[in-house]
Amino acid sequence: MWSVAAVRAVSPLPAPSLRGGGAARGGGGGSRAATVSVRSTLWDFVGGDLVKPDLGQWLDDVEEHKALAIYPPHEGGYEGRYLNQLRYKGYYFLDLSARGLGDPETTLTKIHPVCPPSLGRQPVARWYFPPEVDYRLSLLHPDAQGLVVWIMEAKVLSKAELQFLAMLPDLRPKVRVIAECGNWRKFVWKPLKQIAGLEPNPDA
Repeated sequence: MWSVAAVRAVSPLPAPSLRGGGAARGGGGGSRAATVSVRSTLWDFVGGDLVKPDLGQWLDDVEEHKALAIYPPHEGGYEGRYLNQLRYKGYYFLDLSARGLGDPETTLTKIHPVCPPSLGRQPVARWYFPPEVDYRLSLLHPDAQGLVVWIMEAKVLSKAELQFLAMLPDLRPKVRVIAECGNWRKFVWKPLKQIAGLEPNPDA
């Protein structure tokens, strides 16, 4: 499609000398501009993900695999475009951070206790909360497509915890799982079952 173009950039700094002669010792010769060759494509200048027509493939993979591991760029912002596509399809969202999530199975599918911090003068209390996923499924509109559990910072989860998240759509058919498992130079995704070791990973 787009051919690789060679770009020549001229640096205003003098070229380094590996032998330590010439201008480095004050001996003759003026500074010489260094020429650097950089190989790049059109995507490097306009932001490949902003014009990449992969939103249709994204929706198809969400419906096919039901649990995906995503790798957005470090600068952020890209995942919002893909999130909005799911919202347009009729999905509702449950955003959670993997840090402080505790045991995913207990938090998402069981009644779980939460102990508020004690400041030393209050009695130690324990509150019980309903299952996060089941509670929100009970509140979904009848015409809703389903519930997307979006896990941020999922790279800190163990393999066993990722395996449960990958199997969650099998336990709750109206649930889809998106786990942010790291970063990459462009927005990519893979089936979460492959990342969790439940299915063979062709890239491993």
